[in-house]
Amino acid sequence: MPGRGKHRRPRRNPISRGVAVVGTGGAALTLPLLGATHAGAAEPQSAPAAQTVPQAAQPAKSLSYTVTKGDTLYGIAEKYDVSGGWKQLYKDNRGAVGDDPKVIHPGLKLKVETAKAAAPKKATQSSAPAKPAGGVTQATPAAAKTYANNLDGWIREALDIMAQKGIPGSYDGIYRNIMRESSGNPQAINNWDSNAAKGTPSKGLLQVIDPTFAAYHVSGTPYDPYDPVANITAACNYAADRYGSIDNVNGPY
Repeated sequence: MPGRGKHRRPRRNPISRGVAVVGTGGAALTLPLLGATHAGAAEPQSAPAAQTVPQAAQPAKSLSYTVTKGDTLYGIAEKYDVSGGWKQLYKDNRGAVGDDPKVIHPGLKLKVETAKAAAPKKATQSSAPAKPAGGVTQATPAAAKTYANNLDGWIREALDIMAQKGIPGSYDGIYRNIMRESSGNPQAINNWDSNAAKGTPSKGLLQVIDPTFAAYHVSGTPYDPYDPVANITAACNYAADRYGSIDNVNGPY
């Protein structure tokens, strides 16, 4: 208990103290309220749109190719999509090939500039295919072989047919004679030589006259001397009969 006669601190008016508290509380509430209102009014910033960066063109890849039997510069250039074709391939390898681009020998190493991507490896199945009901596995028919609609494809298709018919000849032998006779044009026709004077002009890739085509036409090919595959197979059939093989033909025949 405080002693007598000492000065007592006057008590604050409860009303004024309450006003002070309210004032302080009001001030405390004002700031967060304004901050919340401000935050709600602000629009969220959208993420910047992703920019598409164009991919740079793939540079040509250089690889070493070993020539095998039947190869030609034309066929190799087509296979590896060489920019500039067989002429560029020959230009890049003239020192190795020599002066005649039509003659390349097995084992020759060529530098090939290709833009073609490497083929993906086939996935290896870890388990055998499931057998159908009954336990009998049915064989899946093989897809028909397709050929490119160009000189390389025509020669390869003709070679497959010739193999089935027992007609000899190689890719190089056929290609060499085609380039001499027609330069690879299946619509080529000779209207000026002795055959033309007799009314039977030489036609097609290997310049076959109609009587020869009729006599040596290979079944299973179109009966048309201008059809590339029919022309090649008929000419090779004739060359096999007369010279032993188209490979033995190195001039007019």
